[in-house]
Amino acid sequence: MKHIKLFKSSLMVLALASSTASFAQSIAITNATVHTVTEQGVLENATVVFEDGKVIAINPETLNAETIIDAKGKILTPGLIGSMNQLGLVEVSAVSKSRDASDKKADITFDASLAFNSRSSVIPYSRKGGITSNVVSPKGGDDMFKGQTFVADLSGEFDSVRSTHNNVVIDLGAKSKGSRALSLQNLQFKLEDAVKELAKAKKKTDDDKDKKEAKEPSREAQVINALLSGDKALVAYADRATDLLALLKIKEQFSLDLVFVGAADAVLIADKIAQANVPVVMTALDNLPGSFDSLHSSLDNAAKLTKAGVKVALSISGDTHNLYQLRYHAGNAIANGLSPDAALAAVTVNVAQAFNLDSGTIAVGKTADLVLWSADPFELSTKVSQMWINGKEYSTISRQDALRDRYTTSSDMPKAYVK
Repeated sequence: MKHIKLFKSSLMVLALASSTASFAQSIAITNATVHTVTEQGVLENATVVFEDGKVIAINPETLNAETIIDAKGKILTPGLIGSMNQLGLVEVSAVSKSRDASDKKADITFDASLAFNSRSSVIPYSRKGGITSNVVSPKGGDDMFKGQTFVADLSGEFDSVRSTHNNVVIDLGAKSKGSRALSLQNLQFKLEDAVKELAKAKKKTDDDKDKKEAKEPSREAQVINALLSGDKALVAYADRATDLLALLKIKEQFSLDLVFVGAADAVLIADKIAQANVPVVMTALDNLPGSFDSLHSSLDNAAKLTKAGVKVALSISGDTHNLYQLRYHAGNAIANGLSPDAALAAVTVNVAQAFNLDSGTIAVGKTADLVLWSADPFELSTKVSQMWINGKEYSTISRQDALRDRYTTSSDMPKAYVK
């Protein structure tokens, strides 16, 4: 019983620590090495003040804050931002009843945020990696459109979904059955048909003789129209250079906001991608082809694309449970030619700009998602000293820590309970 009480106590500490919001009206972090990820660059022995979830001052002439934290020279960065994963939608990948990221009938209107679990055990675990917010992507179903992204912070609070129905996810490229040509053709046709319908609707509105109220577009049509108006971006999974070029033509024809995901062949047409101002969301660890579409995967692709002027956002491919390793991926990109400043931008401001988030930098007016590190955030041994999400401090204690304590603590319980 002693051991069970200890384990329950650990979980209670976890629950409380995950929501240790500061009750002070304002907080100042002083004597910090601040990586602003703005034109200001790195500020030594700097002070950052935030209040009500926003940064309100950097190096103020007069310090007026109810809580002052001496960073003692430690590195302060914006919170890292994850993207294009299923955090909060998948608890255990091998357990079907804990997966809510996809549905066979899902289409362009699919809003997976309705199933987001802010109390997922993966969320505090991801906070260990300095992740403060995340762009969640549905996996969709049989349709080429997989649904729409949403943004959630990693506070673990029930109101942690910041925005929904953000961008449209489409999966293009190689097909195990059928031809990629049909997907590209269908995308082209849907956009062309939508343009025609919008023109018809405008003509009816402008025609004084027609007094009938315009018919409201279907939900699918409303999403397509939002793509055409620029209110939503088209986030496209594609690797082969020919597919990327086809999408660039569609972007130009319809004036779309476009984001590439994967884009293994992007290095072949980096100049065209940079000229079109299309960001690329990619992983830094792909070194071998996973298919005939990704023959140009390489560890130095992030560095090559950045040098060509492409905005690169680093993400974790595959299992959502490895999101906390994002900073390690950035470290590997540094080892393969990406500068440390560019690597930090690739997991902060570049993600924010690609997905239109109010975070990713340390600047007055920006969301106070901040991480104080024990040392260089891209070094393996570095840990999160403190972190703030929306200006509130949160712990990195996770279920894994509670289990570690359980199995390393002496107990009168039978050996199977503790070893």
